[in-house]
Amino acid sequence: MVFGVLKDIKNGEFRVIATPSEVATIIGDGHKVLVQKEAGLKAGFLDKEYEEVGAEMVDTMEEMYSRCDFLAKVKEIEPEEFHLLKENQIVFTCIHPAAHKEEVQALLDKKVIAFTAEDSHRYGSPNCEAAGKQGALMGLESLLSINGGSGKFVSGLAGAPGIKVLILGAGIVGKNALQVLQSLGAWVTVMDVNIATLREIGKLYDEKVNTMVSTKYNIKKLLPDTDLVINCVKWPKNSTEFLIDREMVRSMPRGSVIVDISNDYGVIETFRETTHEDPRYIEEGVVHYCVSNIPGAIANSTTVAYAASILPHLRNIMNIGIEKACIKDGYLRRSMTAYKGYLTHEETSAIQGRPWIRPEDILGIAQENLDPAPPATVSRSNNKIIIKGE
Repeated sequence: MVFGVLKDIKNGEFRVIATPSEVATIIGDGHKVLVQKEAGLKAGFLDKEYEEVGAEMVDTMEEMYSRCDFLAKVKEIEPEEFHLLKENQIVFTCIHPAAHKEEVQALLDKKVIAFTAEDSHRYGSPNCEAAGKQGALMGLESLLSINGGSGKFVSGLAGAPGIKVLILGAGIVGKNALQVLQSLGAWVTVMDVNIATLREIGKLYDEKVNTMVSTKYNIKKLLPDTDLVINCVKWPKNSTEFLIDREMVRSMPRGSVIVDISNDYGVIETFRETTHEDPRYIEEGVVHYCVSNIPGAIANSTTVAYAASILPHLRNIMNIGIEKACIKDGYLRRSMTAYKGYLTHEETSAIQGRPWIRPEDILGIAQENLDPAPPATVSRSNNKIIIKGE
């Protein structure tokens, strides 16, 4: 198989999907690897390092799409790439399909086989760890007076108190944000809907972190006395109610900060996506940091961790084929988004109103001994395509 490592072109994205280490392994498996020139440069990996392990360097993304059976990158397929996709080509990247209708349409129109990487992680994505830790640091930077913030220091100074932080959501992202902020001396409250998770956090930090059940009422009570909000909630994309509405944002102290790591429309009414080039804006007196690819700011570390985590998926697809790979790993199976013109992603079906078919049905493996995996999201869709004779 000819495998391609694409250079990401999303604004402010510096990561690469595979380092020379992963490329060497894939070549060792007997496959040919093409790497787009300077794909890894901003993450700290030179073209010559890829060449030294046997990769062929390619000048343009047009040639990459033309020559590769299987392509991988970090972030979404951009509109200027849509026309380059080829029928039966395999694509592995963070598609975020439910939120990107045009991208999904391109995948279906081109009849590619696409996997959305964010749903493929059995133990959680290293990008989530990176987003939580670096997002916390970006929040502290946003509090600086030079960035429009209140000018408060995280742990305080002699005679000046430290900051009060509210973390919404205690998944991988929230726990890692907490790790950074609590270790630096912030006064942190964590909210989640899972009591067991809150109990776990309490024990881990010797009850030195406040925990509360996440409700709009509880959030509203805390915001007037909160310096920094870190949003880590994975919000249902079809929700019609804001968790933090404009009036609640207005109640926060002037110069306080909201870091929206989740970047889901519907959680915070004043949210709009930003980029690393222009990461902040001020609304209702509150500094908003809403960059969608925070891990791109620490491109080397996130590349090394992320590439290692997805290598087994890449190898399984290439070495044993898609069907066997999806039997072997339920997390890969649930991440299949499109298959030769058919939508295979349930959340996207639910949000966009498109018919879908289960990956195991379109692959004809439903009767096999499938590795189990929980659904990737809470969104459900009965708008199913039924295979004839099923």
